[in-house]
Parts: sequence; C-alpha cells; structure tokens
Amino acid sequence: MQKTFALRLAGLALVAAGLSACSPGYGVSADTQRAAGGAVAGAVIAKALDEDIATGAALGGAAGALCDDAGVCQRRY
Repeated sequence: MQKTFALRLAGLALVAAGLSACSPGYGVSADTQRAAGGAVAGAVIAKALDEDIATGAALGGAAGALCDDAGVCQRRY
C-alpha cells in the first residue's frame, strides 16, 4: 500500500511539473513552478537513495518554493 501511494505521489509530481511549464501569464506562479520542480527532484533523489519518495517530494517542494526567499535561485538580468 505504501508503494502505491508513493507511485501516485510521484505521478502527481510529474503532472505538476508538466503544468509548471506553462507561462506565468496562464496563472501558474514562479513559486509554483519552483515547488513542482523541487518536488520532482526530491522524489527522484529519494528514490535513488532508497528513501521515502513522499518525504523526498515534500522536502524538495518546500525547498523549491522557498529557494528564492533564501537568495539561492534568484534570477540575474
């Protein structure tokens, strides 16, 4: 049952990542895009390390959403 939940969460993260490819003009904010990318990256890293995928996705999503607030992923023009 845990594996089914993890697979569904990973699928949801992939769908969110696909939606994050939309332009910001279509209602998807930059924070949402970074959170989706972070969730996917966290899930992939957790899977590679044989850790809990849901926890990896949650931590990655939080890190992605907050990375610009910490000054890590600010755009430079």
